[in-house]
Amino acid sequence: MPGLAQSLQGHDLGHLIIVAELWGIELHAKDIQDAITQLEAALPAKAIDGWDALPEESREALVAVSASSGRLPWGPFIRLYGELREMGPGRRDRELPFLQPASTTELLWYRGLLGRAFFDAAEGPQEFAYIPDELLAIIPAARETTRPFGRPARPEERAHVWPADDRILDQACTLLAGLRMAAPESELAAAESWTLAPLALKALLAAAKILDANGKPIADAARRFLEAPRGEALALLAGAWLPSAEFNELRLMPGLQVEGNWQNDALATRHKVLGYARSAPAGQWWGLASLVADVKARQPDFQRPAGDYDSWYLRAAGGDYLRGFEHWDAVDGALLAYFIRGPLHTLGFVDLAGPQESAPPAAFRWSPWATALLRGIAPRGFKVEAAKLKVDSRGKVLIPLLAPRATRYLVARFCEWLPQQKDGYVYLITARSLDRARKQGLKVAQLLKLLKPGSAAPLPPNLVQALKRWEQQGAQTRLTSALVLRVASVAALKALRASRAARYLGEPLGPTAVVVKAGAAQQVLQTLLELGYLGEMDEDSQ
Repeated sequence: MPGLAQSLQGHDLGHLIIVAELWGIELHAKDIQDAITQLEAALPAKAIDGWDALPEESREALVAVSASSGRLPWGPFIRLYGELREMGPGRRDRELPFLQPASTTELLWYRGLLGRAFFDAAEGPQEFAYIPDELLAIIPAARETTRPFGRPARPEERAHVWPADDRILDQACTLLAGLRMAAPESELAAAESWTLAPLALKALLAAAKILDANGKPIADAARRFLEAPRGEALALLAGAWLPSAEFNELRLMPGLQVEGNWQNDALATRHKVLGYARSAPAGQWWGLASLVADVKARQPDFQRPAGDYDSWYLRAAGGDYLRGFEHWDAVDGALLAYFIRGPLHTLGFVDLAGPQESAPPAAFRWSPWATALLRGIAPRGFKVEAAKLKVDSRGKVLIPLLAPRATRYLVARFCEWLPQQKDGYVYLITARSLDRARKQGLKVAQLLKLLKPGSAAPLPPNLVQALKRWEQQGAQTRLTSALVLRVASVAALKALRASRAARYLGEPLGPTAVVVKAGAAQQVLQTLLELGYLGEMDEDSQ
């Protein structure tokens, strides 16, 4: 850092006299340079003697700057410790701000303990608050605080508990099957009660090298993941998330729209947030809102280079831009909560709790799996995927939650997806779903090979026969909708067949009924009227 002499350069003699008087230093200076020389010699000793007399917040500010290699960006510094009122010598000498400083920043400024200058930074030249070298050496060593962020959760904040679980493994199976089938996003969105939004889960699977650059499943990697025991599969996802620089929580957080080409350091932010969360004692419920509030008070710029709150273009979903520190709660605070309620809980690191089941989680604690997951080790205590499928004569397939995921992944690709049930996933074999599977290169023989050994009971004979017939000949029957004209007499239908409207008629359904081709109803009714027959359409046919 610059020394005292450089820090005091540029100030008028009146400012230097103020610094000297506040420290009880007698100046006998002929000019500014002489005054700087005398302050440079006397001020460090005075600062040592007067350290304990400084207000507590002033000492905390100096220790914080010292802990950051002697400098902090000016913007974040004054946001934490108050503004420095800009005034010239005339106004200063009239208002005497040094006698009643408006902030900690002003107190340190008029005592010569704080400098202000531009230094080179990764983003280019940037203005910093700094401590002159001679004074930096005498500030007590900054100790890493052991005080946790936040406080223990109150009883009402932890009344209803959501334990950590491994549902993400089943949802990953659903997503992989959907992506392999090129299912529409709307169909995927309705397939699960997603604990991690499909977009974020795709990013996680990409980080785990299970999806390729185009977002498609990599066959061998997907198979290994789906066949792995549940504990190992969860550890794989958690281990991919922890060091990933590509998984970007800020850009994946629901309710936030990101615009522009600016960059944020997702990995550095994740490490900091993990540090805040891990400051909570193991096994103790911890208040989520209190952790967020404490980070805001102590380290608000945890994800902002140089405290920059203006260059990131973020917008509330469908709303206004969220620029400036005044939107900290909507962006940075929301991100902290998302980390804990989202990835940390979904990947099994933390349990959540809230006032009631319908309320948002308000507390968290580290789960029994957390230690193993943080070390990249598969946690113990997971059930084996050995449940059997249930297949009925109508082609409905129920796959329990603890059936092999690899089996469900393949079965899902042969079927229509029905609403999920509490005890498992439900699928329906149809001619359309089989045709879609055939276009992916799948064969009915593969489906039968999956269903026969995996079912709790022998497959219904009618279903097996229907599948084999479809494989050989395609759909055996077709159900269509049609518009039917019914007339009161044979003569009316005969007259219609002899008219110009005959081209609109299809197959006869009897002496007084005939199929009308799609879109020709009005033409047929008009012709009948011309022939002397007044007709009408049923409401259900319109």
